[in-house]
This record gives sequence, C-alpha cells and structure tokens, in this order.
Amino acid sequence: MKPNSTIHATVRALACSLILIVATIDAGRPARAADRPPNVVLILADDLGYSDVGVYGAKGFTTPHLDRLAREGIRFTDFHVAQAVCSASRAALLTGCYPNRIGIEGAMEPWFKIGLHERELTLPKMMKQKGYATGMVGKWHLGRPVEFLPLRRGFDEYFGLPYSNDQWPLHPEKPGTFPPLPLIDGETVVNPNLSHRDMEKLTAQYTERAVRFIERNKDRPFFLYVAHTMPHVPLAVSERFRGTTKRGLYGDAVEEIDGSTGEILDALKEHGLERDTLVMFLSDNGPWIVYGNHGGSAAPLREGKTTTWEGGTRVPFIARWPGHIPAGAVCGEMAMSIDLLPTIAHLIGATLPNHTIDGLDIWPLIAGESGAKNPHEAYFFYGIPFGVWSGAELESVRTRDWKLILPHGYRTLGGRKPGMDGWPGEYMKRPVVEPELYDMRHDISETHNVAAEHPDVVRRMLDLAERCRADLGDTTLNRKGSGTREPGRLPD
Repeated sequence: MKPNSTIHATVRALACSLILIVATIDAGRPARAADRPPNVVLILADDLGYSDVGVYGAKGFTTPHLDRLAREGIRFTDFHVAQAVCSASRAALLTGCYPNRIGIEGAMEPWFKIGLHERELTLPKMMKQKGYATGMVGKWHLGRPVEFLPLRRGFDEYFGLPYSNDQWPLHPEKPGTFPPLPLIDGETVVNPNLSHRDMEKLTAQYTERAVRFIERNKDRPFFLYVAHTMPHVPLAVSERFRGTTKRGLYGDAVEEIDGSTGEILDALKEHGLERDTLVMFLSDNGPWIVYGNHGGSAAPLREGKTTTWEGGTRVPFIARWPGHIPAGAVCGEMAMSIDLLPTIAHLIGATLPNHTIDGLDIWPLIAGESGAKNPHEAYFFYGIPFGVWSGAELESVRTRDWKLILPHGYRTLGGRKPGMDGWPGEYMKRPVVEPELYDMRHDISETHNVAAEHPDVVRRMLDLAERCRADLGDTTLNRKGSGTREPGRLPD
C-alpha cells in the first residue's frame, strides 16, 4: 500500500528543514575531526613528582582539573621520561630520540654555545608538514643563542624563559654566577632581568598566551606546547593561589598549574574543540627532593630528579581525546616520552625523518586497546656522572618486568635532612658497584636486589646494555656510539 502523498511530502519537508538547521548550527563551528587532523595540546610541568597529581596520590593539595582530565581519558602508571634532568628530557620529548643520540646531555647553562641541531625533526616542524599552527609558551632550555630558540625549531610563536628559572643571579648556592634571567617574546627580550615578583606572574602569563593562541587558531589544526616553569625552584605563585594549600608554596604552585590546565580545557570547550583535540599532560622528570618542602614527592618510588631510579624518570602521564580515548582508563604498560612524536605522526599522517629516531608508535596503548603491548624490547636510561651537569653514562636498562641498574655513582640524600624554604640540602654520592636487578612487577620501590636469583635475566639485560653502548656510547667508559649525532654549535 502506497503512503499518502500529503504525508510523504510533509515528512520530506521536515527532513529538509532538519538538515538545514543542522547545517546552520555546524556553519558556526570550526571544522570537525572528520575534516582535519586533531589539535594537540602538550602540557609539561617542571620537576613535578610522580605522586604530585590527585589521581596519583597527591597530599596537601588538590588537582581537580588534572583529575578530570584523567576521568575523561587515560592515565599511565609506568610512563617515563628519557632522562631525569631538564634539557635532555625536553630534547627527547620534542625529537623522539634519546637525548645523547642528538648530542644533548644534562642541563644546559645559559652561556653554552650549543643547542638542538636544525637537522632534527621536532614535533612542531613535523606538524607543520600537515599545515598546523604551532605555538609554545614556557621554558625552552634547548639553547639560549637566538639561533637555537623555538622560532628556529618549528614554532610560529614563543613566549617564555630560555632556560631554568634558578639559572639567575639569586641562585642560593651560586649567587652572582648566572646572568640576569630574560623573558622572551618571539626572539625579543621583553624583560631582561626577571625579579621574583615578575616570576610570580609567569604561570598566569603562560596561560593567557595559551588561551589566546587557541582562540586565534580555532579554525585550523594547531599544536600548542605549554612548558610550565613551575614547580621548579625558586617557587613563585600568583596572589590568587598563594597560601591556599596545606603543602605550602609547592602545593600552591601545583594548584596554579592545575588551574591553568582548567583554563586551557575551558578554552577548548568554548570554541567547540574538545572532541577535536588530544590533550596530554606530563612532567619533565621526577621531583627535586633535596629541596624538601619546596620539592615534590615520587612516593612510593625510590629517589628523584637526576637519578635513574624510578623516582627520577617515572612521571604522571594523562591523555584525553573524547571519542578516541576511553574515559577513566588506566594503562599499566611501560611507555616513554620518546614515543609521543612517532605516535602523533601516525595520528596526523606526517612523515618521520630519514635519520634514526628511538621512539615507536604507542597509539594502541594511549587508545586503551585491549591487549595492547609496548612495542619496545627495552628502554635505556642515561644519566650525568656524579657532580657534573653534562656527559652521558648508561645507568639502567628497563623492560616491562625487570630493571637492571648498572654500576655508577648517583646523588642521594642518603637519610640526611633535605633543605627547607628554597635552600637545598646536601647530597652525598652513593655507588652501585655491581649490577643490581629489580622485579618491577612486585617491587616498584626498588628495595630488593634479586640479581643473584636471576643470573640469566642479568646476562640478557647486560647484552642489551652492550648493544645500546655500541649505538649511543657511554661517557664514563669512554665509549663513542656509532649512531650519535652532533648538537647544533655556534662557531667559536
């Protein structure tokens, strides 16, 4: 039986009207995920400990916006940075390479004449292949001379500090050693000598610039890198957040970073970009525990910043992309910051460089796919020899189940009291004389050396270490790797 023609015409008219309404609504929105690759927002805290986010066990302060990010996405419980110190960690994050592969070791001083080489494919340079707008706010620390600043390494915009905020004339242990600390906009120094009062404004200034970048680029794909100065010492907090936590200035600084994250998430929501944007949050290394109440916590992990014990390299990592990452997921697989560049390349269809990189695509892990496994055979952790801020000695090898600590000396409080109120305590040197093996399934605090019980595992991981040294070298053993590349250098 044929439908009544009048009813049929009415239904057809209603359907056309509905299509017109939807089209009118969509016309006022940015292009959707189906029409363009995802925006990427990468937020990096400085010296934030593993347990310094609410969902990781923070005490004395709260992080509601980061906790919300975890509820709406995935958090990793075994995510690592490539090295437990500033410059090296950031080099790995932005290039997908172990830092010593590309000649970046430890933490650069303001007077260094080296930086990230222009040949290296950075995250922003890779994303510009696909027409992305690229912006950065915050701490760079990959070369101070203008030839190495962010605008020369793929960013369209930059506002922030060229290196760590303690590299200034008021350093408590080295007064007068460092030059004045500059604030840079693009490549122009807009404040040549930051005061502590100026530093109190930084997190809010970074946030304002980040939100403005989102507003300006809402109609095209963008990459935004927010590299916070805090909670690296010297701590500085705006009046709005000062004195608001039971954890003192450190807790206040972390809550301000959390508030900044909330403003960035609000900006994405305001412009209808939540479902089009992959947001990631992590720290550059573990906490600087020698600073006591001005440092963070890696509990229950061992040690902190500058060491290759878990407290130095294991950091919080949270990722959200509604519709692509399951809400409330937790990943226990190991992963590392070097994997983010090739993972993003996969997502946006970008081309990886012809030269060697070390990261691998871990999108199945971030996407929460059932049964997904880390594609690496092992990860390798280099450190800086005790008492210096450069060099590259292989200190540990890590698989999902095992961690081999190689002979080296490391910095530790060793039971001494840490510093207080911005003054550091005193480190002591502690040697690892023979290889030590730890069962990472049952002993993430690295308390029980089981090398004697598992000689076969020790031998296998020592073989992995030798393969790594052949490729990347080892400063302490005077080994030069066959696969390393030079950093960028200014002529003498």
